[in-house]
This record gives sequence, C-alpha cells and structure tokens, in this order.
Amino acid sequence: MPLDGVKNIILVLSGKGGVGKSSVTLQLALALSLQGRSVGILDVDLTGPSIPRLVGQENAKITQAPAGWIPVVVHGAETTMSNGSGTQTAEGDTGRIARGSLRCMSLGFLLRDRGDAVIWRGPKKTAMVRQFLTDVYWGETDYLLVDTPPGTSDEHIALAEQLLTLSTTTTAVATPGASGRPPCLAGAVLVTTPQAISTADVRKEINFCAKTRIPVLGVIENMSGYACPCCGEISNVFSSGGGKVMAQEMGVPFLGSVPVDVKFGEIVEGKIVKEDGDEEHADQDHDTTLDENNNEQSHSPDSKGKQNDSSLLVERYKGCWSHTIFEGFAKTLIGKIEEKG
Repeated sequence: MPLDGVKNIILVLSGKGGVGKSSVTLQLALALSLQGRSVGILDVDLTGPSIPRLVGQENAKITQAPAGWIPVVVHGAETTMSNGSGTQTAEGDTGRIARGSLRCMSLGFLLRDRGDAVIWRGPKKTAMVRQFLTDVYWGETDYLLVDTPPGTSDEHIALAEQLLTLSTTTTAVATPGASGRPPCLAGAVLVTTPQAISTADVRKEINFCAKTRIPVLGVIENMSGYACPCCGEISNVFSSGGGKVMAQEMGVPFLGSVPVDVKFGEIVEGKIVKEDGDEEHADQDHDTTLDENNNEQSHSPDSKGKQNDSSLLVERYKGCWSHTIFEGFAKTLIGKIEEKG
C-alpha cells in the first residue's frame, strides 16, 4: 500500500517564501535522526526544490525498483553495540540505535539539469504530488517530513486530500507501524519570521489547517535575530517575538525561536572551516551507491568500503549551536506524537 512502513507524517508549512522553511525542515530531520529515529524528507516544492542542494546531493539520481522510486540516502543508521565496543551500521545488529537514517525525495533529482525551470499548470502539479505519495518506497520510516511550497496552492490541496485519504490522525493506530496500517498524519509545523507581514500569512496557514482537519504541532520563529559567532550576542535584525505573539493569539503551540546560524549556512554551502580560520569547499558530490540494506557506500580511494563519518552532514551539524535548539524541538515533537495516547 502507499506509504507502507511510514509511521508518522509531519507537514512543514509557511505562509510566504524566504522564511527558511526548507532549512528548518532539514534541521528538524537531522535532529530527529540524532534522536535515533529513521527520517525521510519529501520535497514537494516543485518549482523551487532546494532539498537536493541543502543535503549536498544535487548530482544524485533516483533509481526505480519493483516497489517504487528509491529515495536518495543522505546517511545511514548507526547502531551502538551493547558491549560498548564500537559502532556498526549493518541491519540486524543487536544494540542501541545512536543515529537513524535520513533519506530524501525531490523533483530536483528527476530534472536533467538543476537550472531547468518547472513550468507546470495546476493539474500536472497535483498529479506529481500524488505520484510522490504513492510511488515512493520509503521502507521503515519513523518520520516523514514534507517540505511544502509557500502559501496554500494546488500542491497543498493535493497533499491534504491525498494524505487524509491514505493516513489517519489517530496516533495510537499508526504508531506501531505494522505493515498494512495507515501512517499517522501527525500534524503541521508552521515556520515564520518575526515580521508582521510574515506572521499575517501564517495565520492563513493556521486557518488552512483548521479547514483541512490537520493538527498544528507548533510554530517556529525562524531568523529571530542574529547570533554573533564570536561573542554569541544576539542582535534583533528582523525584530523578535512576532511569531510567539501570533501563536498565542491563534491558540496554537509555540515551539521556539531560532536566530540565524552562520555555521549552518556554511555547512549547507559546502564549506569547511579549518582550525587556522581558512575555508575550503567540501567535496560533497562523492560517488556513492546503495548496498542491499540501503546503506550509503562511498567509492573514494580512502573510504575502505564505507563513507567517512566526519564528512557526513549530520556529523558536521553537531557542531552548530542551532543543533541544541532543534534537539529541543525534536524531543518536543516526539513527546507529542509518540507518547500521546
């Protein structure tokens, strides 16, 4: 059945573009992965797919299998052995899951050139969204994050109609993840910036969720000030607090504020800051394939059969101070979704 193996679905919505919705989606995915959950990102921003760039996999291609399209692997799962002797990534190991896998699917992987423009009318967009929801084989996935375009357009209507048909909003039914059970449409995370013009558009998203019966998990106020990388002092470049006030007025949960994190921006741009302060571009487009367990393997000369952990996006993300903030968001969402009922 469609979305077989997916336990929980979270929509990431924004009222307008440019609020950092895709970067919030990625950081939520990385934080959930570091909590030991297997995560998928479905990018349905068809005219501006940015997830391939953010995860450093622009040159990756989607492969077709009998079960459907196979998502691109960003990193595999890591299991800490119970005897404390080290880590292994092979499935079937008996130990604690220290890091869940992260995979992603985007129209960007299907374009011949990353500069190609997607000039589609509404019906074709709707058909593509439905195909993404029915023809992608995710396997066992704890959380599927859906990165949506801004506003309430054809893609959102198609998502709401299809997900309400394929899933349930009852967590107790979907959480066990048994084969054949529908996934749980856990709800939506709304992203805004502090300015009134952005929070006004998010109010429309809240009304959209109410009309489509999609629960609101919370509001994240992104770009809430700028944190100096030297002293840590936060300057409110775009003001602050507008998202929290809006959430209180609309009666929805407020997850928290996220200042601009320069280091995260450097990571997704492919830069590595060395100890002497110089910058160099990371070679993120290494040649990779998937083994039979969907674990990523690198063919670099020094890889010795598997990818170097220090080059993984998730490992470099641990060095960002915003990781602590999103770790709190991830724990809050896990508590709301998995401990409910």
